[in-house]
Amino acid sequence: MDSVGINVFVIPRGYYPSEEQYIPYIYTVIELKKFFTETDQCHIVSACPYRHLIMPIFFRMLYSCDLRVSEVRLLKVTDVDIRNGILTINHSEKDNCRLLPMSDDLLERCKAYYNSMHTFMNENNYFFLGATGKPMTNSNIYHNFRRFLWYAGIAHGGRGKGPRIHDFRHAFVCHCLKKWFKEKKDLSVYLPILKTYMVHDSFHETAYYLRMTADVFPDITIKLEGQYPDIIPKLGGRLNETN
Repeated sequence: MDSVGINVFVIPRGYYPSEEQYIPYIYTVIELKKFFTETDQCHIVSACPYRHLIMPIFFRMLYSCDLRVSEVRLLKVTDVDIRNGILTINHSEKDNCRLLPMSDDLLERCKAYYNSMHTFMNENNYFFLGATGKPMTNSNIYHNFRRFLWYAGIAHGGRGKGPRIHDFRHAFVCHCLKKWFKEKKDLSVYLPILKTYMVHDSFHETAYYLRMTADVFPDITIKLEGQYPDIIPKLGGRLNETN
């Protein structure tokens, strides 16, 4: 309206205070081991009768395949190829579809789970079943996540403070980059692979993790700055978690 000459009040930039930005929590390897150990201690409960079978695999898949909660939660039986160890992720963020390999350990767990749950089931059923045949709910997953954090001795700062479930995704990337640095991999070759794996539109999104990795693991900061000074952005928080 202002651009066509109508006298209107335009709210100035910065009029409303900006929300405090969330800095992703990077789980240590020890914390991950403790967390996954707690998922293995699940017991059967009436509200979620398959919880003890699902949780050890669900969170390992979330971290080791760098997935979002909804991508794991909505997997169908036909999306989990236990013969070739490949996950098919349909209609993920930005409506992309992709194929992801599973580690040998995760594949063996999926095979055992499949034989217990899906041998005689329709391939269109959800791989991780809730009580009524529907997928696991976000609230159920979150409540279990908080329980595992507590038992693993990982402090939680309260709502909006984290750690969050989505931080497994951030941790995966940082751990992956740290591993490549130690192995002296050529990042000009590996970053495009990581960009595609994470379904990023631009290298700017992927480069965000270069800075995060350097800040979390100070021993590689100098090497990182020296090799890739032009593509490393300043580290800032991210507000929203993508389910």
